[in-house]
Amino acid sequence: MLVYLHGFNSSAQSSKARLLGEYLQQRGLSHRYASPSLPRRPAQAIATAEAAMAGNPGSEVCFVGSSLGGFYATHLAEKHNAGAVLINPAINPHIGLRAYLGPQRNLYTGETYQLTEADLQQWEELCVPRIAPQRYLLLIETGDEVLDYRQAVNFYAGARQVVVEGGDHSLQSFPQHLPAILEFAGIRAA
Repeated sequence: MLVYLHGFNSSAQSSKARLLGEYLQQRGLSHRYASPSLPRRPAQAIATAEAAMAGNPGSEVCFVGSSLGGFYATHLAEKHNAGAVLINPAINPHIGLRAYLGPQRNLYTGETYQLTEADLQQWEELCVPRIAPQRYLLLIETGDEVLDYRQAVNFYAGARQVVVEGGDHSLQSFPQHLPAILEFAGIRAA
């Protein structure tokens, strides 16, 4: 089962979530895919992802996380001994998102809220100090204008890494990686 975790101020309707869902559907695998709408509070986002994971008991889970979703995917992969595909992942959101404290608006839902110190503290508590690199496939573009791709390359040293020159935070090359995502997750067409 693949569980897609979207990024900060994004949603389960993001272009990557939809594209991955359509790719699986075309292969008769839509029953092996979940893309939950993550609540804005970190602890609630983790609980929502775990509920999606529990929705398919008995099957192995591989998380696919983009940006902040990559941070959540890392936490969950280590906690549940699972695999994860990380797309331009956030490493330390409690540091990187400090500049965004205050009023926020979700780009997809229009929801407005306040990003608070409590959110930063929850992210810090979810940080994983070290990883088991064999759990991960890292997909990075060097042109990421939001996150420094080198931090992810260093943090996930030893993991399978695909570093694409250029691009941006959205991972423009994402469609090209869909077969590798399924292969990494051990999912075969029905």
